[in-house]
Amino acid sequence: MRQDQSLPDIWLISDERNDAALDVAIKRMPSGSGIIYRHYHLAGVKRYARFRALRRLARAKGHTVILADSALTATEWGADGIYGAPRSLYPRRAGLLHLATAHNAHEISLANRFGSDAVLVSPVFATNSHIGGATLGPVRFRMLAKLSGVPVIALGGMDRDRARTMNWPRWAAIDGLT
Repeated sequence: MRQDQSLPDIWLISDERNDAALDVAIKRMPSGSGIIYRHYHLAGVKRYARFRALRRLARAKGHTVILADSALTATEWGADGIYGAPRSLYPRRAGLLHLATAHNAHEISLANRFGSDAVLVSPVFATNSHIGGATLGPVRFRMLAKLSGVPVIALGGMDRDRARTMNWPRWAAIDGLT
C-alpha cells in the first residue's frame, strides 16, 4: 500500500459487461475511490494494455487501483494491491493492499487469518453476476460483517441508494457505478 493511501469507501469493479462504460465511470467517481481490475475475458497483452489505460485514468483522479491477479503481477503492473479469495492473497506482499472476497463466515475467518486489509462480502442483493442466486440481504450481511477484523466492503447489487439506505460506508459495484 502506498504511504499516502487510505482505504476508499467506493469501489468500481471491472467486468466484460461494463468495459465500454469504465472510462466515463472512472472520471465521474469521487476522487480517491477504488478500482478493482478483473477483466478476466482478456488475456496477455490485451489485458495489460487495458489495465494501463484504466490505471492512467484512475491515477488522474487519485483512485486506488487493485488487480485481480498475483502479487507478483500486481507489483510488475504497478497496481496498489491484489483482490481474490483469501487463500490466494497469502503470503502477504509488502506494499500491496490485500482485498479478500467472502460469501460466508468461513471465508471471513480465512480473510482474518491471512491478514487481508479489507474484505468484500457478497452478494448483499440480487446481482447480474449471479442471476437467481441466493443473497445475504442487509441483516445477514451485517451479521457476517461483525465477524471481520478488517473493514468490510458491501458487494452485490450495490449502488449509492442502497449503500445510503443500509447506512454502510464502504461498497463496491460492477453495474451500480456504470
